Amino acid sequence: MRGVRYVAWRLALGVVTILVIVVLNFALLHLAPGDAADVLAGEAGAATPEYMVQLRQKFGLDQPTYVQLAVYLKRVATLDLGYSFRHGMAVTDLILGRLGPTLLLMLTVFAISVGSGIALGAVAARNVNRWSDHMLSMLAIVAYATPVFWAGLMAIVVFSIKFGWFPTSGIEQIGAFNEGWTRIGDIAHHLVLPALTLSLFYIALYTRLMRASVLDQYAMDYVTTARAKGLTERQIARRHVLRNAVLPVLTMAGVQFGGLLGGAVVVETVFGWPGLGLLAYESLFARDINLLLGIFFISACLVVVVNLLVDLSYSLLDPRIELN
Repeated sequence: MRGVRYVAWRLALGVVTILVIVVLNFALLHLAPGDAADVLAGEAGAATPEYMVQLRQKFGLDQPTYVQLAVYLKRVATLDLGYSFRHGMAVTDLILGRLGPTLLLMLTVFAISVGSGIALGAVAARNVNRWSDHMLSMLAIVAYATPVFWAGLMAIVVFSIKFGWFPTSGIEQIGAFNEGWTRIGDIAHHLVLPALTLSLFYIALYTRLMRASVLDQYAMDYVTTARAKGLTERQIARRHVLRNAVLPVLTMAGVQFGGLLGGAVVVETVFGWPGLGLLAYESLFARDINLLLGIFFISACLVVVVNLLVDLSYSLLDPRIELN
């Protein structure tokens, strides 16, 4: 029952958090100069004042900001994210069409970065002050300091253009009409470079964090007690140290899941990955406010859900942690 109450409380808190984010996003985007009518008029080359008035009436931009906010909140409550003037279709349909590639990229990066960071950090800690520890620490610093967009461009130059191992852009080969496992393999082939590029920064971060966490756990009294009981170093590491050391890494990963969305914008733009990041980049320059707000809303929901799952995983890794 405590677990159910905890989940219900977190979900209620998540709803309030999302509501605050929606209002802030709406306010910030409407503070920016220009609107959809200005963009359309600019693309047409010229527009009469009467035509501009008609456009603003069509998109509801002639209403006061607080009225537009009230209308938008009412729509969001019914999961109606509005209409995209740029694409000529409902925002919800647009986002659902692009959500799959973004989730595939983000979950792959999440799994690679957390798994690799935990493993490499544990290896570095077990070989502290040895050559392997120094090598991993140096590589982690280099990866952490490397800009994501530069790493993506260099990956394209080296592995796509120079060696021809991977495609330069897209999610699958155009015109191939692959099906079944062939299509899955094609998508996985296109996923390699974007996922590895976005993973580098987070692997470096989690490696350093895991190394410090493992060393901190080995200094605890319970490790000395376990050794006195006759447990081997492998048993101590597997049963006690690693399970406790991984908690800070999971906490950081949950907090930075939203950062993956920001990184996805850069990576999806560099690699032409047809996800929400690329869609947000395009809609920003088109001043497609409804689409941008819809993407921000879905992103906020994803971050809230992932952080809840991370919190729930604590009780599985450490039975001493109770969900109250």
